[in-house]
Amino acid sequence: MKSKQTPRLLMIGLALTWAIWAIWPTIQYQGLSNAEKETLREEGKLDPIESRTIKQGLDLKGGMYIVLEVDLPTLLENIAENKDSKFIRSIASVRERLSQTPEADFFTLFTNLTNQNKLKLSRYYYDYGSSNSDILSSLGEESEDAINRVLEILVNRVDQFGVAEPTIQKQGSQRIIVELAGIQDSERARALLESTALLEFFIVKDISTTNQLMVRIDQVLKGDESIAAITKVKAAEEKIKSQKSDDETVSVSELFGESENSDTQSDSAAVDENIFAERPFSAMLRNLGQTIGVPEKNIYAVKKILERPEVQEKLAAVGGMFLFSHKAEEYPLVDGTLETMYSLFLVEDEAELTGGVVEEAKANLGPQGSTSAGQPIVNLSMNSDGARKWSIVTGSNVGRQVALVLDKKVHMAPNIKEKISGGGTLIEGFADINEAKDIAIVLRAGALPAPVDIIEERVIGPSLGADSVRSGTLSVIIGLGLVLIFMLIYYRFSGLIADFALIWNILLVLAVLASLQATLTLPGIAGLILTVGMSIDANVIIFERIREELRKGKTPKAAVKSGYDRALTTIIDANVTTVIAALVLWQFGTGPIKGFATVLFWGILVSMFTAIFVTRTIFNSFTSRKGFTKLSI
Repeated sequence: MKSKQTPRLLMIGLALTWAIWAIWPTIQYQGLSNAEKETLREEGKLDPIESRTIKQGLDLKGGMYIVLEVDLPTLLENIAENKDSKFIRSIASVRERLSQTPEADFFTLFTNLTNQNKLKLSRYYYDYGSSNSDILSSLGEESEDAINRVLEILVNRVDQFGVAEPTIQKQGSQRIIVELAGIQDSERARALLESTALLEFFIVKDISTTNQLMVRIDQVLKGDESIAAITKVKAAEEKIKSQKSDDETVSVSELFGESENSDTQSDSAAVDENIFAERPFSAMLRNLGQTIGVPEKNIYAVKKILERPEVQEKLAAVGGMFLFSHKAEEYPLVDGTLETMYSLFLVEDEAELTGGVVEEAKANLGPQGSTSAGQPIVNLSMNSDGARKWSIVTGSNVGRQVALVLDKKVHMAPNIKEKISGGGTLIEGFADINEAKDIAIVLRAGALPAPVDIIEERVIGPSLGADSVRSGTLSVIIGLGLVLIFMLIYYRFSGLIADFALIWNILLVLAVLASLQATLTLPGIAGLILTVGMSIDANVIIFERIREELRKGKTPKAAVKSGYDRALTTIIDANVTTVIAALVLWQFGTGPIKGFATVLFWGILVSMFTAIFVTRTIFNSFTSRKGFTKLSI
């Protein structure tokens, strides 16, 4: 009999050895201090350990929970071949209704509004069909494809960001849920997710064209009382903190020439009322040499003016558009004080090149001897088509400025000194190397086909996660301890065998999770506790059948055999139904639910193995001994 038990005992021993080997990296990792982790990371020894550990979910480790919404109105506006005032008003109306009822379906609203306004969509989407129904169907498919691409791009970005086991999944027709466990820099993560990464190269219009345009804008706005009201909007309403200061005002002709002083104090837009009456637009601007400056306190007013239809008409007449710099900088005034201003650029209305031609983007520090020495930059390399177009653009615009625009904000606008061949260029002007790295990530991952907005955000601190770990661990220990004591008291020696199998069961489940690189969450811990109960339940059924057989006068060996045979069908039926439920939860569940299902699925399989195979092997080893006549159960 011993020879028959040897393979079974060997299998149990090998499985136990594998379980300890699989769990050891997790034990080792949890025992490391932050300093030790950093040292191992610098030596390149931490990644092999981390890759074999059981990951902790958002509720255990802390991090960010974000709900993103894809901006479908902007998507449909961008892909429209033709846009008139009626179309723009319709899109704006849909956007307003969505803001009032966020749970509403975009295409339902768009379809209803199309019918109400009798819009002939073929005027705007002639490539998508001839009838409204066909076009709406095609637009729906286009939107679905765009959302899937957004999802794919976000996954690529997060993967490059280095988050362990992120959760990124769709919710409904236009929302995406993102869970980033262990993220501490929420601002950086937020920027990474929201950035559309639309890189464009625009030629900046010359100074004379800019001055002429501003004169026309001043003329068309002169005497409009609604413009004056814009400058009186309070700082809280314009979302910019205005400070009282002495400000410089300039005329249009002086924007690129001499400037004059005008002392004014205001809690909103920084303008001189007399100059503003004559030049409502240019009065809020400043001379920055090659470009135009907009004081931070004037940003709201300037943006509102640029959105006006009459101003848009003047911009369309010159084939241009205004773009702001991506960040504000401090500039000295004539009195020696500093003022925070954004740069304003008049660029061509069509980009010469887009980021679609970028093959590689790398963040590093500018080389010594260059103008960007020691400063964070992003080096771009283009494909052959992009290199050819870039060579043509730079060659035909020597002496002019080219604006490198990311998400409609100008990062830099250098002068083209010579023709650039080979497709290499760089972007500078980043606050730090992390910002440059994040921009490189989004450029490599690709531009989002549609903007995304954060509509819900929760940050779970690491202390809260640590509390969850302690609570979860304590619940497992208490539950496990009570079960072990009960089994030992009630079933005595047989209970000891069941306790061994139970501990063995937990180790094996954790080993499976580590091998799968699964993420453990609070629901996962609940699933682990449930498998403990299921495992004990199987042992209780077996032990009660064995007791019944012993009462019939059978020997321990015969009672064990009959007891296991009688209990087998019941155990399999009960566990198979639970396994099916776990599979359904895993297939249709999301986030923590899927984690619970994973732990439950493997826990049930392992508990069946330990209850039917492991404990029976141990019982057979004892009952097969000579002189074994009484079973403590």
